[in-house]
Order: sequence, then C-alpha cells, then structure tokens
Amino acid sequence: MLVALTDPVHPEGEALLRAAGHDVQLPGPDGLDALLARAEAVVVRRNLPPDLCLRAPRLLAAVRQGVGVDMIPVEHCTEHGVLVANVPGANADSVAEFAVAQMLDICRSPRAMHAALPGEGWAKARARSEAARELRGKTLGIIGVGAIGARLAEIAGTGFRMRVLGHRRDRNAMPQGVEYADLDTLFAESDFIVLACPLTEETRGLANAARLARMKRDAWILNVARGPVIEEAALIAALRENRIGGAALDVFDVQPLPADHPYMTLPNVLLTPHVAGLSQEAVVRMSTVAAEEVVRILRGEKPRNFINPEAWDASRARRAALGLEGVSA
Repeated sequence: MLVALTDPVHPEGEALLRAAGHDVQLPGPDGLDALLARAEAVVVRRNLPPDLCLRAPRLLAAVRQGVGVDMIPVEHCTEHGVLVANVPGANADSVAEFAVAQMLDICRSPRAMHAALPGEGWAKARARSEAARELRGKTLGIIGVGAIGARLAEIAGTGFRMRVLGHRRDRNAMPQGVEYADLDTLFAESDFIVLACPLTEETRGLANAARLARMKRDAWILNVARGPVIEEAALIAALRENRIGGAALDVFDVQPLPADHPYMTLPNVLLTPHVAGLSQEAVVRMSTVAAEEVVRILRGEKPRNFINPEAWDASRARRAALGLEGVSA
C-alpha cells in the first residue's frame, strides 16, 4: 500500500514502513493532493485539508508524527471511516527540557552575557548578573498536564524545588507534587506559566486579555503548545506596555513567523521556530512510533494511540468497499 509523507520522516521510520511492504512517497511536482489521491495512509507533519477524505478516496489512516491532532480534520475522518492516531509522549522529554531551558535563559541570561562580552567588555557583561534569579522557590503554572506537562512538573518540582500548579480538565488526575489550580489562580500566582495543552475550541484564546492582566508584572508566559492558545493581540499589548515580564514563544498563529511581525521588535520576548519537540532522540521516537501505527492500521488492526475509536466500524466498511479486507501490503 502507498504511504504518503507530508514531510520527510527519520530514516528509521521510513525503513519500518518499507520493511512492512509499503511504498513510501513524498509529494512530487504535482503536490500533496496528487499523492493523497492514491494513498492508503498519510503520516502528518503539516495541516491537511478539511475535505481530506474527498481528496483521498483510498485513505485508511492519518497518523500524526507528534501529539497535536489539530493538523488533521478528525471529525471529517471519523465520518468517512479513516482512523486517526498520534504518538503521545514521544517528545515529552524534549519539550519539557526545552521549557526548562527557556526558564533558565530568562533567569540567568547566558546568551545575552555571551553576546555582550566581546563588545561591551567583562565588567558590563558581568553586570547583567544583577538581574539573575534562581528557579528554586518560584511558582510554575502548567496548563495541560499531560505527558509533557507531567514531565515538566517532575523536573521543576524535584530538580529545582519549584512550587508547581497545574490545570487540566480532570482535576483528580494531577501527578504527585502538582497542585490543582483554576485558571485565574494559576495566572495570578505563577512566576512562569507554561502552555502545554492541545489546541481545541476550549483552549483557543485561553490566554486572553483578562487572564494576562492577572499575571505578576515580572512573570513570563511560555508557549510550547499552539499559537492560537494565546490571544495574540492581547499578549502584544501586555508586552509593549511592560505589564508582564515577557513571553517565550515557540509557536505562533501564523508559521513561519513573518519577518515584520511585532514580536520581532519586542525586547521582552524569546522566539524560537517551533522546535521544542525536535531533539534527535524525539524525532527518532516520533518517526518510528508513527510508522508502527501506520503498519498496524494497514494490517487491519486498531492503533494503540487511537484518537477516533468511534470510527472503527466505518473503517471496516471503508476497507471492504475498497476490496482491502485481508490485504496488509
């Protein structure tokens, strides 16, 4: 069967797909649509069209190489019997460590000192340490305490002895050492707020003007989730008016971030190009687990990380209509 890749995957993941007997292709000169029209599965690393199943009449599987499935039209896939899966936890260490690196950079400014030393000299570079802070004793608020949030809480609480507040839909599922907090309390009491939640209609614009106004004047908000979780205009206003300490942003409403975006000129932002989950180790894990899920689905089995299990019966009917019952490659 044909597995379409929206973007390259790690060679280990591609090798797993080929070892199972599948043809693996990237979009050619005719583009992604032409490839999807022939594919039985797609490994997803960019937004798919909302009418995916109409463009891909043979599609059986859409597997996200990552966690967030906002790139996939899940309801549309469910309606048409296309199984959706993801790889939760595969990049949890990578994203959690990245958020810690951001907090350390904010508190200790090693990049700024390095940049200042050649041009400004030893004394002026060293003077930047006057603003240095320790993480110990600070309050970290995590919105979205799933695999990433739980790992971040473990590092922050155990390693840095921070107080950790958490918010998630199931307040009774908090990991040990994490205090549940409603959103208003979390925004008001945290020194660092990390957004690690999926993008849903419920979380879109969650960090709005009213909640940003509750933040401490020296508090920072870090976004390793999705850009639209923050109300962008409200954040830009808060940053321009120095009503909060700053923002460390790895994701944005529009990606790539336009060169003339207001964030580019603000001194109290730390910008990175959506790389929190892209350590070498995480890329291998995400690629191989996504490939394993594709192989499972094309064999006629349920994926382990099943996003739309309600589509199972429709998927069997779709497979039969395509004459693929009993076909695994």
